[in-house]
Amino acid sequence: MTATPSSPGTTPGIAQPLARYAAWRRVGDFIYLSGIIAVDPAASRIVRGYDDIPHEAATLIGRTGEFSSDIKEGPILAQSWYVLDRIRQTIEAAGGQMSDVFKLVQYFKNLDHFPQYSRVRKLFFPGEPPASTVVEVSGMLPTPDILIEVEATAYLPQR
Repeated sequence: MTATPSSPGTTPGIAQPLARYAAWRRVGDFIYLSGIIAVDPAASRIVRGYDDIPHEAATLIGRTGEFSSDIKEGPILAQSWYVLDRIRQTIEAAGGQMSDVFKLVQYFKNLDHFPQYSRVRKLFFPGEPPASTVVEVSGMLPTPDILIEVEATAYLPQR
């Protein structure tokens, strides 16, 4: 089996690396995504809350309009949506769909955020959820504002 680097290039919306590494690679029938964080490198912007994602997405994942609630849950919910949406867009650019994702590894700065992330993840995986590993880490790059990183593996037979 030969590793064939697939070049996501400048396709809008898909995961882009922050440094010199592949955002994703195809190896045979498998697609491996590097860890994705809630950063848009093209815009040099970190997702910090509901205002950094589309309005419809913010409403869907729980924006209440109440400052005290939104300021507390907004960062992890918005980052969760952004990361999972980049996974979705990247898998689709490779020719697949979210149901092709069979494994996620989720890194949390604070495991107390897992219930909020889990609510968002159900929106992206309404059927059978992928196998998952959840790990708490002391920090993530590039700043302390990053609360979650997710890597994904998909089975996508070559046609």
